[in-house]
Amino acid sequence: MGPRTLTAAVALALTVATLAAASADPRPRSTSESCATVLGSEVCTWVVMEGEAPVELGATIPMSLIEAVPADAEMEWPPRPLASIPLPVEARSALGIDHMGLNWEAHGHPPRSFMAQHFDFHFYSISQDEVGAIDCSDASKPDHIPAGYALPDIEVPGMGVLVGLCVPDMGMHAMPEADVDATDPFSASMILGYYGGEPVFFEPMVSRDLLLERSDFALPMPAVTGLPTGVRYPTRFRAEFDADAAHYRLIFSGFEPS
Repeated sequence: MGPRTLTAAVALALTVATLAAASADPRPRSTSESCATVLGSEVCTWVVMEGEAPVELGATIPMSLIEAVPADAEMEWPPRPLASIPLPVEARSALGIDHMGLNWEAHGHPPRSFMAQHFDFHFYSISQDEVGAIDCSDASKPDHIPAGYALPDIEVPGMGVLVGLCVPDMGMHAMPEADVDATDPFSASMILGYYGGEPVFFEPMVSRDLLLERSDFALPMPAVTGLPTGVRYPTRFRAEFDADAAHYRLIFSGFEPS
């Protein structure tokens, strides 16, 4: 190999190395998770980070749990969660999202369209102790809720009127206006939680029938104003079913800068 050929080879090698370095992601992705055993199945919350930036937040829900929940569970008031699973520390520090409360509603609840059996997946921006302190004595509603949403007062037989559909140990429930007066059973809906006039959770509420279809689905994620300092909500939500692993992945993404 002559001098000119050697020089050309070195130049080519340097160019390839430079391009490889430029194409390499300077912020490698990492995933952290937090898991708990629920009715014999492992349920996990997780966050995907790109460097210090959150990319996705979510939960893995096995079909074994969806199939194992009791069809005629005893009604409790206030409803008791199947589990409260902490979010990984990266999610708490980057997004201010503290934990996921998982509820099974074997009998559904008002309004009428939500009487179908369903799961609640509450992603709280307040601690489990703060959630446990919600007794619905504070009837103040937020000044603003997203367009197309309602925060109705619902009368429940034997319980009176729930202002803003406030449930102890949860908070008020804002829902799409189309669901308030609907008569057909719902399949899935994105609920927003408030207490003391401030946002406290976002919640994909999903019917068991839809989950048993073992198919992907998505819900619009409304823009929520008045978030506390350090709390960032997602702008997109989708659920993906993995047939090989036999589980759903609930995936939130599109986090606005704080």
